[in-house]
Amino acid sequence: MKKKNAKLWQVLAGLLLGLLAARAVAETPMRIVVSVPGPRNISYLPIDLISKIGADRAEGAEVHLRQVGGGAVALQEMMMRNSDFTVAGLPAAMSLRANGVKVVTLAAVNDLPLFVLMVRSDQRGKVKRVADLKGRTVGVNTSSLNSKTTSQQLAELVLRNAGVPMDGVRIIAAGQSWDEQSSLLKSRAADAIMGDEPFASRLRDEGAVFFLANLADPGTTASIPGAGFLHAALEAREDLVDQEPKKVEKMVRILRRTLEWMARHTPEEIVARLEISDPVERKYLLANLKTHPRLYSPDGRFSTRQLMETDHFFRATSPDAAKGFSLEGMVVDTWAGRKP
Repeated sequence: MKKKNAKLWQVLAGLLLGLLAARAVAETPMRIVVSVPGPRNISYLPIDLISKIGADRAEGAEVHLRQVGGGAVALQEMMMRNSDFTVAGLPAAMSLRANGVKVVTLAAVNDLPLFVLMVRSDQRGKVKRVADLKGRTVGVNTSSLNSKTTSQQLAELVLRNAGVPMDGVRIIAAGQSWDEQSSLLKSRAADAIMGDEPFASRLRDEGAVFFLANLADPGTTASIPGAGFLHAALEAREDLVDQEPKKVEKMVRILRRTLEWMARHTPEEIVARLEISDPVERKYLLANLKTHPRLYSPDGRFSTRQLMETDHFFRATSPDAAKGFSLEGMVVDTWAGRKP
């Protein structure tokens, strides 16, 4: 009888341990790695906020960021399987897809692209228009061998529109953070940068640069085909979507939760959650969020109109790469949804 009881207790203990182990596995957050330009580049700010507001924990996940110097590099990190997802410029992802790489886009992050062509202040008087950049050095967000960043595509389009051939300027990598872009200009390694906010406004107010073109200015956008393109978007490898749809669904839910939180909160509340120690950085980020209230998608849904604008922009910036290319072929709106 004692042996039977002992055996029964062993069985029950085994079942209990199995249940506890299963519960522990179920409660372990899913680890998700996202490569993204930054840190605290305004276009990608929602990704910085994910862990700050607990959007990942609310979905049973733990998001880790790999911050790099440009969208093309972020995409490369993902394709090398150093990250599960990336948030990068959709035109940069289109450049990669046009080169035969199986990348897809899953959700919208931006609703308004913010790029500024800024020129070093000591060039004032010498550079009065875009055409005057001929023979000079222009910095762009860091590209890769098989993908041009949106910044580089835009810079090349603006230069071509002004009659400046690509062999008429020297293109160099400018990164996508305050430290990288400000250092490049202050060291005089670049004469101009197709750069980002809030860094551009800060450099202008410090007297380091003046603006030559600004996508927030209708005077600039009027001459750029598809100027209302979708900039930052969530992207993934095609094989990840096929093999781990639950992870993809979870990441889209996390992003949408973050965007919806931002839509309900003030710029002051958003900046407070980021816990930025530098008061100057905090000041310029807050100012830009107030100036551009429709910068972010409110819910991550794709806009058919905006996708058409993006396709128009890519065909204008990369006519050779766009031959035979279909943007619709890389849009997976299963989880984010779509609007007109």
